[in-house]
Amino acid sequence: MVNRSFLIYQRFLVITLADNFNSTDGREDKKDRQNNKSKKILIFIIVFILVFVIVMAVLNVYNKSVSTPPEETTVTTQTQSQQVTVENPIDFDTLQSGNDEIYAWIKIDDTKVDYPIVQSKSDDAFYLRHKAEDKSWSSSGAIYTELANTKTFGDYVTVIYGHNGYSDSMFTTLHYFEKEEFFNSHPYFYIYTPTKRLKYQVVSAFKYDDRHILNSFDFAKEEVLTDFQQMIQDPDSSLKNVRTELDTEINTKSRIVVLSTCITNQKSSRYLV
Repeated sequence: MVNRSFLIYQRFLVITLADNFNSTDGREDKKDRQNNKSKKILIFIIVFILVFVIVMAVLNVYNKSVSTPPEETTVTTQTQSQQVTVENPIDFDTLQSGNDEIYAWIKIDDTKVDYPIVQSKSDDAFYLRHKAEDKSWSSSGAIYTELANTKTFGDYVTVIYGHNGYSDSMFTTLHYFEKEEFFNSHPYFYIYTPTKRLKYQVVSAFKYDDRHILNSFDFAKEEVLTDFQQMIQDPDSSLKNVRTELDTEINTKSRIVVLSTCITNQKSSRYLV
């Protein structure tokens, strides 16, 4: 009886110890699983932060590359003109301190055309007999545009006026373009503003009548503009030079500048470049 009770007690003790051992292993496994889970979460957080930092760095570099323009680039290209960022040789601050109506400068190589361009705020005829530099009276006047044009050179047609016949001043030397050799060897002229340089290709130079171009044509109408563009590419004139090979095609997006001056002893005629 005693031995049987002792055996029963032994079995109970073994089972109890075994249960206690298994219970300890379960707690340790659970703890290990929790530690592994924590490690995985920590690793995930670290990887997420690294990815976030890299993405933000890439976006920052991209945004800077998009928002920062190159230092020396072609800004725009217009038909018959080219706008380029270059060092500006014209001191507009000094010029405009003498006359705030000076807004541009025109230069044609190997001619005397190297002048400021003005536009009166109120009187289109003012600069026929006044200097650009200080508005003082002068029989040879100035190089100017009229109020019908903006001062951006963004109009379909901008007309710039200058006198002929006052020695070789103002637009007198535009008549150099009457000679075919000079016309062929001087394909461009330049207009400077305080912020840009415009490079124009000379399409033609010819004798024309004395009509007021901006009042005679409604360039807002496409067919009128197209007809005028065709006319300057093939003018009906006995005195003309025409460039047949152009850098760009003339179309409705083109911006044309017409230089207009008189012809000596021909009051009803004009010479246009």
